[in-house]
Amino acid sequence: MAKELLREFYALCPDGNCVLDVLTESEKKRMNEGSVFLVGVCQKAGVKNGNGRIYRKDILQREIENYQKAIGERRALGELDHPDDSVINLKNASHKVVRIWWDGDDVIGVIQCLKTPSGQILEGLYKSGVKFGFSSRALGSLGPCPRGTGAQMVQDDLQLICFDVVSDPSTPGAFMNLTENKQPVEKIFTKADRINRALNEILLRRKSK
Repeated sequence: MAKELLREFYALCPDGNCVLDVLTESEKKRMNEGSVFLVGVCQKAGVKNGNGRIYRKDILQREIENYQKAIGERRALGELDHPDDSVINLKNASHKVVRIWWDGDDVIGVIQCLKTPSGQILEGLYKSGVKFGFSSRALGSLGPCPRGTGAQMVQDDLQLICFDVVSDPSTPGAFMNLTENKQPVEKIFTKADRINRALNEILLRRKSK
């Protein structure tokens, strides 16, 4: 089954107010020094989203675990708006994900605006009260949902790429399209990434037994 580029949108900082109580003391200190941190839901497991897709929690857990490596290596970057491919363009990077964790079936993330042209635009939009959100970018295939809800089930070949920031679409689904991927997976994930992914899959299988 051919993989496609999957995009999902979730509102960032509901009602325009970022939840500061989830920030660490270090992050709060850096905010006082001028850094901008934003908090929001990155993904949800087990529920039909606005795209009519359902992500199994075990698959998302595996991908979030893999993504933690990129966060630890300070290369969990994202772009302002979605590009038309599956490669993160460094010249368009606007933010980096500094932390990510589970809250029930929700994946919560904290991002920091970068001192790049796109990052400064993101910071300016936030300070001007513009509403925007997280949008996950991933490679994967879709199959029918076994529960007969009319939803599509994201398959276990899912590979999370990054979390972008996009404007909140006025029309539902405006930023929730599928684009055929033309980039080989080997160009997106390094050899070290693929080894780390394989090890995490083995560990998750052992935990589930």
